[in-house]
Amino acid sequence: MKTRAALALPGLPLFLLLFPAPAPARPPAPLVRLDLGGSWEFHVAGQKKWYPAHVPGCVHTDLLAAGLIPDPFYRTNERDLQWIDKVDWEYRKTFTAGEEILSRERVRLVFQGLDTYARVYLNGALLLRADNMFRTWSADCRPFLRKGPNTILVRFRSPVTKDLPRRLDLGYQLPGPGWGWIGGLGKLGISMFARKAQYQYGWDWGPRLVTSGIWRPVRLEAWDRARIESVQYLVRSLTPKEARLTARVEVRGTRPGKALLSILVKGTDLPAFTREIDLAEGTGTYSLDLAIPRPRLWWTNGLGEPHLYTLEAVLSGEGLVLDRRSTRIGLRTLRLVRKKSMGGKSFYFELNGIPLYCKGADWIPADSFPSRVTPGKYEFLVKSAAAAHMNMLRVWGGGIYENDLFYDLCDRYGILVWQDFMFACAMYPGDAAFVENVTREAVQAVKRLRNHPCLALWCGNNEMDAGLGPWGWMKNFDPEIRKKITADYDRLFHLVLPKVVSAYDPTRSYWPSSPLADWGVHASIQARSGDYHYWGVWHG
Repeated sequence: MKTRAALALPGLPLFLLLFPAPAPARPPAPLVRLDLGGSWEFHVAGQKKWYPAHVPGCVHTDLLAAGLIPDPFYRTNERDLQWIDKVDWEYRKTFTAGEEILSRERVRLVFQGLDTYARVYLNGALLLRADNMFRTWSADCRPFLRKGPNTILVRFRSPVTKDLPRRLDLGYQLPGPGWGWIGGLGKLGISMFARKAQYQYGWDWGPRLVTSGIWRPVRLEAWDRARIESVQYLVRSLTPKEARLTARVEVRGTRPGKALLSILVKGTDLPAFTREIDLAEGTGTYSLDLAIPRPRLWWTNGLGEPHLYTLEAVLSGEGLVLDRRSTRIGLRTLRLVRKKSMGGKSFYFELNGIPLYCKGADWIPADSFPSRVTPGKYEFLVKSAAAAHMNMLRVWGGGIYENDLFYDLCDRYGILVWQDFMFACAMYPGDAAFVENVTREAVQAVKRLRNHPCLALWCGNNEMDAGLGPWGWMKNFDPEIRKKITADYDRLFHLVLPKVVSAYDPTRSYWPSSPLADWGVHASIQARSGDYHYWGVWHG
């Protein structure tokens, strides 16, 4: 048996030689972010040659910039470019992570938008699989990062070859827009299987351009000890004398310990509202009450100033700032008033106790490729709505949950937002995986948007109840299939989505579909309740 001999040096105990003292612990440092957007490369999967790409973007914009395709919006080019959605695509980027990243306890790779079916690799290791354009996707990447060059590879599966087998396996066609023939699919509709912007598959106002790509920002996030995951501000009471709020701060910790949580009302002389919290490994939610004296209210365009307050949540540990999150809020009360009136039931909003006549328009994506919409274009459009004396925009369910800038602008210009969930003019699958995917999507969307004073209402979908009712979508199905499709609809729009809104944004109303006369009552031009879409302006 081998033995080890230890040499004792004068003045040093033997155990210190055998078990050297650990290096002093490095103090925690603030969360840092490394933007990974900008220059990437892309190609058709399997081909050798790579071409320059820009992130955020998509394959259509990158092909166009590289001179590889003609303008999709010119003459019959739309038809000639239908091959793009039937092949797989790959994107890659090589970057260097510095010591400010590599030295942290946690490092996370975050994609704010992957359109749609994607696998993400870092230095050859599979990090995550994505299947929803509307979700933020992230993964712990600390074990796979290394000094020197690091390479991210994102492989996008064709949404057509991915979802066509699902349609064929189903055995019948779910109701939906009938633009598949443009893409060579005949009467086979597949858009409803993908959690993806439905307008891409063709609409009566736009072309069929089904794309893929990294359509929103991507970054690394590195942190120690703890970080802020989300903040929610709830107005508990609002009087001319004082506004009382509760901040609910979701914090993720790496290990148990003490930390300090503070809320600052920027631009005022109010002291910070502070409490000590006990961190745990994992995620915890901590509440903190605050008060703002003599509050200035948020009003819609035409009624008054849409005043905004900037609140900053600060997380500190060991005397150092670990993370901070700045949020602009408006102090106001808003409710959907539904009371019996004149043989029907009212449907109007009351803002700060005043009945509001809503004037506005539907908002569809400002470009078929949203990454091309500049901040200046967003501001021009929202400012133009305000100049036209509008006070509400409806974010249509066949498009996208808009980026933060859109809602920031609506906050600033006093434009309320009727927010659809992203479902439109179709029936959708009801399997467990699909419902779980939608639930996660809805939770993320609600948590991201709930602090905006412009947000007025969550609506389940666009024109799907009308399809179930007066449009007669169900009449050609046998009773068993009709029963299943209807049950899947009810589960998603009468159970899952209202439950998400109630749990994560309890101060706002949920409306299952638009148009709708009432829960369980189809809309009609004769109804004296709910909302209605007057298609006469479209069809004549």
